[in-house]
Amino acid sequence: MTDHPKDANPEVPVSGANMDRVVARPRYLRAVKLGVVGLIVVLIALGIWMAIPRGLSVKSADLRIAAVTKGDFRDEILFRANTIPFASVMLDATEGGRVEAVPVRDGNLVKQGDLLFRLSNPQREQDVLARASDVAQQVANVAALRAALVAARSDHHRRIADLEYQVDRARKNLARNERLAEQGFLSAAAIEESRDTLQQQVRLLAEARIDAAEENATRQRAIADMDRVLAGLNQGLTLVRATTQALVVRAPTAGRLTDFRLEVGTSVKQGDHLGRIDTPERYKLSALVDEFYLSRVAPGLAGTAEIGGKNVPVVLTRLNSQVRDRRFEIELEFSGEAPEGLQPGQTIDTRITMGKPAPATLLQDGAFFTDTNGAWVFVMAPDGKSAERRAVTFGRRGAGQIEVLSGLAEAERVIVSTYSGFGNALRLRVGE
Repeated sequence: MTDHPKDANPEVPVSGANMDRVVARPRYLRAVKLGVVGLIVVLIALGIWMAIPRGLSVKSADLRIAAVTKGDFRDEILFRANTIPFASVMLDATEGGRVEAVPVRDGNLVKQGDLLFRLSNPQREQDVLARASDVAQQVANVAALRAALVAARSDHHRRIADLEYQVDRARKNLARNERLAEQGFLSAAAIEESRDTLQQQVRLLAEARIDAAEENATRQRAIADMDRVLAGLNQGLTLVRATTQALVVRAPTAGRLTDFRLEVGTSVKQGDHLGRIDTPERYKLSALVDEFYLSRVAPGLAGTAEIGGKNVPVVLTRLNSQVRDRRFEIELEFSGEAPEGLQPGQTIDTRITMGKPAPATLLQDGAFFTDTNGAWVFVMAPDGKSAERRAVTFGRRGAGQIEVLSGLAEAERVIVSTYSGFGNALRLRVGE
């Protein structure tokens, strides 16, 4: 029998329970190793996912960012207005022709009645001659009718006078015969014949008077008809002459001639716009305003215009409700005397006040509002490296501010520049 060293492990018989523990231990170790490896893989994948860039990449230099603040909302509209003449008279060609003379130039001050230009139109001159000839012919016809009427009246007067004489003679003859018959010198037959003669003369006289009256009335109606025709011809001649007079154009009012570019020898068509005459040294303001304010403004609203460092009171006098490119036109007049030195086309900072200031949560107005219709915004992350899209609710706009009703908290920063290049992005990555 062989002796074993003391530190050697003698072979010990392994029971069934010991065998299970021996087999289970390696399995546990393998499971732990697999779990650790899986955790490492997950952490690596998470790190890779966190490192992958997400969202549309934009440059911070292209963005305008504003913080949400608390303050008083000023219910005002701020805009740039243009100085325009207070009143203008348009110069449109009422007749066409060739320009023969232009004694004035664009920018000249003109008085009412001053000659602006003269046209020539041979067709109009021929029309005048033709109309004048028609009128002359009609005048001759009316004169002939009147002469015939006078002659007819003379004939009727002579015939009636002769018949009246015959009636008078027949009446005297009957009276004389009746006296003779009473003395027995004439028979009853002679008296009857004298009486028949008188009755016939009276009848002829009555018929002559009726015929004369009817003929005179007929001739009078013919003359009246000719007079009406003549009046129409004269009116037509007047109109044609007016068209020829329109070839000589004079200033309808005093003022400054503007946009007037006529040159001798050029052709002008009827309806052409040739320029205008502006009221000198008197102006008003014109501006285009966002359609958002269309339902909130009306003539009579007061405002101010900043001119030469001073606020000059103005009042809204007219608005054109037709919207073009999301804007509509308004006009304002100075409440008092307009400042001196204004020039047509000069731009002026102007504001209209629509209500009193009130506390509110505010965001600076910007181009984003038009792009989103005020339904959502991009809100910057605290680190300034990204921005998330968020739905918001806005209230009133005015004076470069927007009233925040929900969706934004004080001190949050919002991109207020245009969103036109962001497409349908939900997240932005902001870089240098």
